Amino acid sequence: MNDASIKVTLNNVSKHFGKVRALDDITLEFAPGTLTTLLGPSGCGKTTLLRLISGLEAATSGQILFGSEDVTQLSATRRDVGMVFQSYALFPHMTVEQNVGYGLGVLKTPQEEIRQRVKEVLQMVDMDGYQNRYPHELSGGQQQRVAVARAMVLRPKVLLFDEPLSNIDSKLRRSMRDDIRRLQQDSGITSIYVTHDQAEALAVSDEIVVMRNGRIEQQGPPRALYHKPKTAFVANFIGESNVVAGSLGSKGACKVVTFGDASIDLPCNEDTDHADGPVSLSLRPELIEILPEDKAATETLSGTIKQNAYMGPVIEYSIETVAGMLFTRAPAYAGVFAAGEKVQVRVRPDEIIIIPENGNDQP
Repeated sequence: MNDASIKVTLNNVSKHFGKVRALDDITLEFAPGTLTTLLGPSGCGKTTLLRLISGLEAATSGQILFGSEDVTQLSATRRDVGMVFQSYALFPHMTVEQNVGYGLGVLKTPQEEIRQRVKEVLQMVDMDGYQNRYPHELSGGQQQRVAVARAMVLRPKVLLFDEPLSNIDSKLRRSMRDDIRRLQQDSGITSIYVTHDQAEALAVSDEIVVMRNGRIEQQGPPRALYHKPKTAFVANFIGESNVVAGSLGSKGACKVVTFGDASIDLPCNEDTDHADGPVSLSLRPELIEILPEDKAATETLSGTIKQNAYMGPVIEYSIETVAGMLFTRAPAYAGVFAAGEKVQVRVRPDEIIIIPENGNDQP
């Protein structure tokens, strides 16, 4: 972490547009030197929150701190933030060098220093040598690298990304998200990243904040949100999930979960304080195994293949069970279960996610 990295803190921040509450009493910390992603569906408030942090919008109430400095009333130009937009927003009549160095010129930085800092940051984004090209002579991915360089050259306290990969071809997104992650880690700048793409969020983030209807649904490291979602909404939004109704019971010092015609002993070291009784369960598609009908056992669930879809390396299945319709996928090389075929479904006991009692609301 860069010694100059700062913590960003929001205390009871709200934003109202007339009678509409876009953000409702948000309290949140972004740790120094980390990349935190604001993730959620359209209209959840993530972009509004980013704009409040940048100073492009004013909070209706609450407090925003950069380190120990209260920036709530400061304009965007006085907050020392860098912002990367999804539209790139490059000046078409300026070269790459002029675009990247524009902000330094506004600050009346000496020309030799501008030239040196621009060269350094272009090297960081693998664009050194492109100084004299114009935006129309660059690919979409190269334009986005220039936009990132323009934000980083100012050495901001906070770096903000507003859906930076949404305009890039899907084949380039993986390399670009890896580049953004590398650049953030190398620079140590506290960064906040907005996206609605959960795969992108999982790949780039130290922490993810899942938002819904102007509120925080859950916050944590990617692995924690994926394996321990606190609500059905998070289970469905971070990856894919089959949410089914079940029942939790005790078996000595251990727990047993029942759903449909399956009864599965949970690992005795499973950390659960859930009370016995009705529960909601999250079953990840990639952890569901399909077996022939003759493999029936007390820990498997009986089902019928309703649909299969060949996707190249995998086959996707919809399976009708007593517990409800389940979606899963299996390697294509393992063979194909035909529509109408009777099967057994097995789920690894240590991969069954129990959703807290107050978190079983659906998206």
